[in-house]
Order: sequence, then structure tokens, then C-alpha cells
Amino acid sequence: QVQLAESGGGLVQAGGSLRLSCAASERIFSTYAMGWFRRAPGKEREFVAAISRGSTRKNYADSVKGRFTISKDNTKSTAYLQMNGLQAEDTAVYYCAVTPTMSTSESDFGSWGQGTQVTVSS
Repeated sequence: QVQLAESGGGLVQAGGSLRLSCAASERIFSTYAMGWFRRAPGKEREFVAAISRGSTRKNYADSVKGRFTISKDNTKSTAYLQMNGLQAEDTAVYYCAVTPTMSTSESDFGSWGQGTQVTVSS
């Protein structure tokens, strides 16, 4: 089974930026869409962003539109989430996952990584 590993999380001040990475154990990003989700303390995991297999379509949660950018490099089997203008409400564990077809629904995704913690101080 494909394994995904997130990295790049950390502590940042409000207004700052971070770039998360999601590395896959196999070259799958050319055949799968992928997405980023997050779980804030005391809340359920929620959709953040998704990108199609060919990177031609991107979806974002309303809460991150204009601030976050999803991308992927199929040759490196790595996907990214560039996060700018971070706010305290963005504090969460961020997860990446893959899906056969473009989706924003958590139940459509699999091969979840372990997550990376993002903490935004206000």
C-alpha cells in the first residue's frame, strides 16, 4: 500500500508562512488526485485543498482561499501546500491523502499520512 509522509509543519506567528510537503512511497501522483485535510483541537478533520491528477483542477475550502496554494510534482512524487497569511484558526494537524478521482470528501480519500502539526501564535 502506498505510504504518504507529511513534513514542514511548525510554529509560526500570525501572518507568517509555511510550506507543507507530502512525499509518497511510490510514483502515484500522476494517477491519483490528492488532498490536504486538517484537524484542529477538539474538532473533526476537515477538507483544506485538493488537486487533480493532472494538476488542472484545484479546490479549496472557503476558509483558505486566497491564502493557501496546493501543487504537486509528479516527478518527485511530492505534493505541497503553501500556506500564507496564517491565522490562529489554522492551527491543526495537517494530513495528506490520495483519491482515484477529484473529491473534497474525506471518505473518498485513502493512504493517509501521520500528519504534521502547524501551530500559529497570535
